[in-house]
Amino acid sequence: MKAVILAGGKGSRLAPYTTVLPKPLMPIVDTPILEIVLKQLKHYGFEEVVIAVGHLAALIKTYFGDGSGLGIRIEYVHESAPLGTAGPLANIDELSETFVVMNGDILTDLDYRNRVEHHREGGAMMTIATHRRTVKIDFGVLETLEGDVVKYVEKPTLDYVVSMGIYVMEPAVRGHIKRGEYMDLPDLVRALLAAGERVAAYPFDGRWLDIGRHEDFTEAQVRFEENRHDFLK
Repeated sequence: MKAVILAGGKGSRLAPYTTVLPKPLMPIVDTPILEIVLKQLKHYGFEEVVIAVGHLAALIKTYFGDGSGLGIRIEYVHESAPLGTAGPLANIDELSETFVVMNGDILTDLDYRNRVEHHREGGAMMTIATHRRTVKIDFGVLETLEGDVVKYVEKPTLDYVVSMGIYVMEPAVRGHIKRGEYMDLPDLVRALLAAGERVAAYPFDGRWLDIGRHEDFTEAQVRFEENRHDFLK
């Protein structure tokens, strides 16, 4: 199995730390988040990883090298100009079988092998790992109609199904991406739907944090310390 890890972003939400350290090298307690991800992929049977790099790429390449230290083969695709989260896939010619695409800043205990098997059994062009997230609104929310208040809800709690930033794809998705052009994954999903392709969801109710947000980065330190054995098999 092969995975593509997106690690080229500037990590603006974690500034000022990410002005000198790429987000994938941000430490969760004592281990860079990308190292945790790579060890998990190795555990679940992935032998090859392609890392799309851009911002402070030299630091990532220096730290991980060819991946031999982790028992996994790493190749790099360098973005000379930002290509978005889907654009780099057009530059990777070796994607001839089902593959995983994911962000390089995710702390989760998802079983990646089971995730790929679920996708293959479902027959979709793409399967998106999803998580239910609850958002508390700290304001009174009004519904109005022609200037009149028709409903008032004090500090409501809203539930959303959100993307975990982990995708399983078939090689044919690359036919919807133009080489050298900027494209984000939401744009790719919309392009697939417009073309009549099936995009499936894979609900996951385990541990998941996107450390791109300060609050999640802080929470990740606690969760990793308490449950290290669940994240590093």
